[in-house]
Amino acid sequence: MIPTEPSDRHARYPDARIRTILNETRTIALVGASANPARPSWIVLKYLLDRGYAVMPVNPGLAGQELLGRRVVGSLAEIPESIDMVEIFRNAAAAGPLVDEALALDPLPKVIWMQLGVRDDAAATRAEARGLTVIMNRCPKIEYGRLSGEIGWTGVNSRILTAKKPVLAARGVQRLTIAERGKRSE
Repeated sequence: MIPTEPSDRHARYPDARIRTILNETRTIALVGASANPARPSWIVLKYLLDRGYAVMPVNPGLAGQELLGRRVVGSLAEIPESIDMVEIFRNAAAAGPLVDEALALDPLPKVIWMQLGVRDDAAATRAEARGLTVIMNRCPKIEYGRLSGEIGWTGVNSRILTAKKPVLAARGVQRLTIAERGKRSE
């Protein structure tokens, strides 16, 4: 029987689990990529590329075009290499079919990540039954920034309160990695 109530197992995710996913992920298929720099999917695509991830934009309306130096494909099946994570940047109604498309890949991705506001418990159950990790209603950009210390909310979620200013990179942009933050805070 498929539960009608949202599952509690996807209400919260331990920081260690998110950090492990982001540290072990190398290739990401970002489904719903936009060519508009004002759209959140474009911002997340750029952010993840800037952090060293190999991100493949997926959008049938932009297939064959180039987006931030990456060739856009129309579907997950068109990606020429194996992928670690499928990030779903579409609405919840599209999540189920996209998870099924991901489950048809060989090899399977390790992670299905649904963006903020996107949740499909039935699709999550299908993916988890095949051994995939599922994260729902979260943004990898926000999680990376939070766990690396790039997003500082004056101690919120970090358990560290400080008046020290962060050290900025040489070009004036603070860019920390999860590994750096994990070593300092543990």
